[in-house]
Amino acid sequence: MQPYFDQLEQVRYEGTGSSNPLAFRHYNPDEIILGKRMADHLRFAACYWHTFCWNGADMFGVGAFDRPWQQPGDALALAKRKADVAFEFFHKLNVPFYCFHDVDVSPEGASLKEYINNFALMTDVLAEKQHSSGVKLLWGTANCFTHPRYGAGAATNPDPEVFSWAATQVFTAMNATQRLGGENYVLWGGREGYETLLNTDLRQEREQIRPLHADGGRAQTQNRFPGHAADRTQTAGANQASV
Repeated sequence: MQPYFDQLEQVRYEGTGSSNPLAFRHYNPDEIILGKRMADHLRFAACYWHTFCWNGADMFGVGAFDRPWQQPGDALALAKRKADVAFEFFHKLNVPFYCFHDVDVSPEGASLKEYINNFALMTDVLAEKQHSSGVKLLWGTANCFTHPRYGAGAATNPDPEVFSWAATQVFTAMNATQRLGGENYVLWGGREGYETLLNTDLRQEREQIRPLHADGGRAQTQNRFPGHAADRTQTAGANQASV
């Protein structure tokens, strides 16, 4: 594996007297506070999406980052390269956990079958990375908002095909999270909700979102996550939000 951050040392605790900008001055993972290590109180996790998926694009222009895993090429090969860089980053930053959306770590593909196959392969890659590095998965989730199909919501979308696609993503991401030993699973509703009350039936919205939440809760119980399934669903103005 070709290193990406080879010019940087691992970030370590050096105390308040350190002038090193890449050192912990207050966070000492081994310090005992109220009977627990500081690392057990403050369970830092590096997120996959903004850190490795954002290409630098904003409302003023196209992506400005020149990153090898974001270049044209085989999608799975690039996803594996991204995983190499990500786990090198986790090691350099000295964080014990990471978290992801499904399509952060795996190519979505052109069909649900491709999505499922790609994610299964990348789950194996991540499992090996976790085993060799000691970094653990804090939580996983499904990105049911970026793709244009989710412009009118995912769980609240009136199109049953869109709902089915979202449910498949959630089910697959939840199983991957369980397979990777994740502490928790997050139901992330980045585009649920409404832009205006003028054309929104709130009762219908609630009735449409309820089945996915109910099934997700049952699956969370069956998977026996140490934590509880968290919910990042927004209930107002969600179509305008960047989550």
